[in-house]
Amino acid sequence: MSEITDTDTEIQFEAFEAPAPAITSDGADLGKVIDVPVELAVEIGRTTMTIGETLSLSPGSIVSLNRLAGEPVDLLVNGKVIAQGEVVVIDEEFGLRITDIVSTAQRLSDAAAPAE
Repeated sequence: MSEITDTDTEIQFEAFEAPAPAITSDGADLGKVIDVPVELAVEIGRTTMTIGETLSLSPGSIVSLNRLAGEPVDLLVNGKVIAQGEVVVIDEEFGLRITDIVSTAQRLSDAAAPAE
C-alpha cells in the first residue's frame, strides 16, 4: 500500500492486482474464451441400423454397440473426442474417470479429417 501525504489530506491507495491470465502450456492466452460454454458428452459406443430396425425397437430391445465391455469410453467436447476414461458410479450417479487425454497432434489431425 502506498501513501501520499499532503499538509491537509492523507490518501491511501490499495495495490491493484490484475487476475492471472489463463495461459496454456504452449503459451496461448485463453482468458477471452475461458467462460464460453461447451457441450460435453460421453460416448459408450455406436452402431448403424436401418430405419426398419430402428422402428422395430421396443422396451427391452438390446442394441449392440461397437465397443467391448470394459473398453474405455470417449469424452467428447462439441462432438470431438478429447479424452477417454472409464464409467464410474458415484452416489447413484454416473461419472467418468479420465484415463487418457488425446494429444494435441491427434486432435489437430482429427480436426483436419473430413466429418463422418
